[in-house]
Amino acid sequence: MECVGEDSAGQRVDNYLIKRLKNVPKSHIYRLLRSGQVRVNSKRISVQYRLQYNDRVRIPPVQRYESSTAYNSHLNKSQIILFDILFQDESLLVINKPAGIAVHGGSGISFGVIEQLRAQHPDWKFLELVHRLDRETSGVLLLAKKRQALVELHQQIRQGAIQKRYLVLVKGRWRNLKQSVKLPLNKYVTTTGERRVAVITNACQNIKGMTAHTLFTLIKTWKNFSLLEAELKTGRTHQIRVHLAHLGFPIAGDDKYGDFTLNKQLAKNKHEPSLQRMFLHASKVGVVHPLSCERMEIKAPLADDLQAFLDELDRHSGGPPT
Repeated sequence: MECVGEDSAGQRVDNYLIKRLKNVPKSHIYRLLRSGQVRVNSKRISVQYRLQYNDRVRIPPVQRYESSTAYNSHLNKSQIILFDILFQDESLLVINKPAGIAVHGGSGISFGVIEQLRAQHPDWKFLELVHRLDRETSGVLLLAKKRQALVELHQQIRQGAIQKRYLVLVKGRWRNLKQSVKLPLNKYVTTTGERRVAVITNACQNIKGMTAHTLFTLIKTWKNFSLLEAELKTGRTHQIRVHLAHLGFPIAGDDKYGDFTLNKQLAKNKHEPSLQRMFLHASKVGVVHPLSCERMEIKAPLADDLQAFLDELDRHSGGPPT
């Protein structure tokens, strides 16, 4: 029995199962749904059913067909990524995730963070992601090495007890030292099948959205950019990115919600270094240790490429690249 988290709320049950049951043929997954072997809250559901937060999903035992890219396969030397470990004990692992690697495989990615770590440590009996970071986001990432720890940490997430803070560079000059942003969000799918998130405006009150709250603190401004700390009060998909884009301060390098002309400029900057990805870094997480109950604050230093770009702004006063 699985309990649906916030990151899966609103997702169709067939897509949820396809994601969960890797290496199981889609035809078999749809057969399980049509035959009623998959139950949600002890009831039969249709293929089109959209999961709700805290739904209880029963997935019957299935045969998994191992492939050459399964996580327990041996990695080639060229595929191995050695992660910077920020904290580790018998129940918890915290790494500084580099940009450019997904937290899990899928969508053409054979090895994400979780597959890498499982392959590198076959002796670990249990390892699961506590939360997620976007592929291009660097910084603090929590993983549980015991199921008890995973359950406890998910409980802290639901209660809002885990503090997450990000460093983010935006286009424009941010004025307020502190600004609380409460704008509801709605997930949708584009005509090309891409999942997106948007702020629900007054004209769209008929759309039921999710509450989303971000607290922004100004750290530094340049001529055309501002460095902010974003503290998540809720943990919605793309929350920081969408809130900032809606306010007219898109994240530098954001390829979904950003200023695409600016992004192209920054990527081709004649001054070294250029900015090749989204400037979003998970800098700090405050959490209660799942077993010892000790309060912890784990920090990840700003990634080298992002720090180098800030240094470049200092040298050129934050003007546009030439």
